[in-house]
Amino acid sequence: MKLRKLLAGALALVTITPAYCDEGMWLLPLLNQQNISQMKGLGLELCAEDIYHPDSVSLKDAVVIFGGGCTGEVISPEGLVLTNHHCGYSYIQQHSTVENDLLTNGFWAKNKKEELPNPGLTVKFIDKIEDVTDYVNDELRKDTSNYILKYLSSSFLNRLAQKRVGEEYLKSHPGILVEIKPFYGGNKYYMFTQKVYSDIRMVGAPPSSIGKYGADTDNWMWPRHTGDFSLFRIYADSDGNPAPYSENNVPLRPKKYFSLSTGGIKENDFVMLMGFPGRTNHFYTPSEVKERRDIENSIRVEVRDCRQKVLLDEMLASDKVRIQYSSKYASSTNSYKSSKGMNKMIDHQQLIPLKEKQQADLFEWAKNNNHPEYIAAAITIDSVVEARSELKKRLQYLDEALILGIEITRPLANRQSIIEAKNAGSKKLTDNGIAKAQLMWDKYQNKDYDPEVDKKAAKALLKLYASKIAPEDRPSFFNIIHKKYKDDIDRYIDNLFTQSIFTDKKRFDRFIKNPLIKTFENDGMVQFANSIYIERARLLKELDKFDNQIEPAHRTYIKGLMEINGDKPIYPDANFTIRLTYGQVMPLSPSDAIDYRYYTTTEGVIEKEDSTNWEYILAPKLKALHRAHDFGKYARRDGKMPVNFIANTHTTGGNSGSPVMNSKGELVGIGFDRNWEGISGDIQYQKKYQRTICVDIRYILFIIDKYANASYLLEELDIKN
Repeated sequence: MKLRKLLAGALALVTITPAYCDEGMWLLPLLNQQNISQMKGLGLELCAEDIYHPDSVSLKDAVVIFGGGCTGEVISPEGLVLTNHHCGYSYIQQHSTVENDLLTNGFWAKNKKEELPNPGLTVKFIDKIEDVTDYVNDELRKDTSNYILKYLSSSFLNRLAQKRVGEEYLKSHPGILVEIKPFYGGNKYYMFTQKVYSDIRMVGAPPSSIGKYGADTDNWMWPRHTGDFSLFRIYADSDGNPAPYSENNVPLRPKKYFSLSTGGIKENDFVMLMGFPGRTNHFYTPSEVKERRDIENSIRVEVRDCRQKVLLDEMLASDKVRIQYSSKYASSTNSYKSSKGMNKMIDHQQLIPLKEKQQADLFEWAKNNNHPEYIAAAITIDSVVEARSELKKRLQYLDEALILGIEITRPLANRQSIIEAKNAGSKKLTDNGIAKAQLMWDKYQNKDYDPEVDKKAAKALLKLYASKIAPEDRPSFFNIIHKKYKDDIDRYIDNLFTQSIFTDKKRFDRFIKNPLIKTFENDGMVQFANSIYIERARLLKELDKFDNQIEPAHRTYIKGLMEINGDKPIYPDANFTIRLTYGQVMPLSPSDAIDYRYYTTTEGVIEKEDSTNWEYILAPKLKALHRAHDFGKYARRDGKMPVNFIANTHTTGGNSGSPVMNSKGELVGIGFDRNWEGISGDIQYQKKYQRTICVDIRYILFIIDKYANASYLLEELDIKN
């Protein structure tokens, strides 16, 4: 690799110091010292303490983690939470049946008694953020274990968090969760005290023809015309504390909730988003960018494309399967299209030369300032990436094709705990073992599983896997396919699904009545899964030695990037902790002769209608409202109904549902996607390309009021003109 390669034009402008004012996923405790002057220069009318205050109420207290991977915001004094339709999608799907299809028809509770509970769904508030770098480093020095990566280990760090606050504190504060997260590769640590609510009820959701309009084709694209929102409510006990679902629970009285602005936005307006971005890698070396492109992304695209074709054919042929697999399919295609787009933009936007330039700048600085360790760290990273490439490829195909792709494989990951649940000398499972087997069955054999669909997917994926992985590197079940089935994968899969105790309720019930350990161990599906997980464990063990080299090198490399910046702010990679990003409402010109304005309207919704395409089926009532121009008080000044808008803020997965605030901290929209050209911002933010796609709050209010006739919900909102 030519680390000193000189690049002309735009590349000469790229440095590793400091971030653009629009770039960055900033830590809230550092806003005052790092960002507030830039934000005020763009138009912010608030103080840093209005956004985040460690000792009193601020905007931060109205922003929540919704579920396991989204953001939401509290918008009423009665605990009403706004998030994306796609964030609530799996819960909408869970309440849907062929007879009562909420995905197609939407849902609006007419009163609080009609709001639907959602077992397993949580909402988390961030109560406190503390810099605990010194504490963690002290504890690391005390720890005598030889676990090299303990400084990045979530289990180790969270034990430290619990130790720091103490058992008594956790016992006396219901619903409190503490976590310590590493930043800058483990050069800094913050502890987050969270309050977790588990009684979350669905209040309202538009039909998919609004909330998912454009579906897979429009996903990651601009212009967009999607009403991607849903409403839930947080319930608590009478004292406002987290509590399991109960009819006696009451709506939460939150510390803070957002006001909503119908004043609209215009080009160049200041906006900011607060949310929980999941993962970025802007400290990647050039070799890691190549690894991401050629292994992780490319294999994900290839395998998911294979599986998604099977799922879509089955979904289009059956309403029952469509409802069963709608959430699974949407989740799969989201990552598929993201990976596909990132690979295209890595090449189109020359991200590898950009990273080479950044690294060359660091090397020059390190040589001039006597820091050879930073150069050595980069060399180590490059050598490890090259050495582990074949193992990473094998693991990625195994995970995508045989574990993520074949549904029945995943619950059988717990197979060993069932075998171990036996009394000494007994040939049968104990009651505990039987309970674990039953739980395994229940995990996948539910209303959202169709064995015929899984079987068809398994056949396609095994063939793809076999074409990519050499025979000597495959799981051992391939020996059975070769010897017993003469390499006939279809026949092997047919027999597995026909004979396994885990693919038929009658066979499973017979096993539960006579739970012989031998029956379980000899089951073809168990042996199939067992060989997959044995192969995965083997690969992970081999990769561990590379992780033990590359992560310390990363820590040193990032330290060098921080040092070269001096006092200039540099933001840490996203790790699903609360961050602020800010910028301006701006149009987009992604390529030659293509210029997009910053907003869309319902005119575009109508123009995209296609009654022959499930992605563009238009809700008849929405069409009627548009034709009548019955937009109420939510229209733009030109009389048109706004739908979506874009801003050059720096976001990624996890920011879905993030509040988009104006200069006064009022809600003007919610983020729900990024543009195709901006996906590469996970590696390198580029102002020209990156945009966050947002639902205009006026469109949300219009749908609630005019489309759903749920204006009673508006009565609990603080709406500003």
